Amino acid sequence: MAKKATYGSVKRFGPRYGKTVKDKFGAIEQEQRKKHKCPYCHYERVRRVAIGIWLCGKCNTKFTSKAYTVSKPPAIKVEVEEE
Repeated sequence: MAKKATYGSVKRFGPRYGKTVKDKFGAIEQEQRKKHKCPYCHYERVRRVAIGIWLCGKCNTKFTSKAYTVSKPPAIKVEVEEE
């Protein structure tokens, strides 16, 4: 017997819009709804309030970031040399 696909939150669209579009939308929606790490207190309780607006549940800090995910800090630190 073949394994039945689970669509999660995109089941609400039913047969409309096609599989590829629903898969992409489902991945974006899953990313935005999960809890993210706070850039201030480093606790994993940041939730999305609106597009680009995020709120930490622990330190109650409201900040802006990307639309669907909290942006990660830059991997490379730039140090300025003083002369």
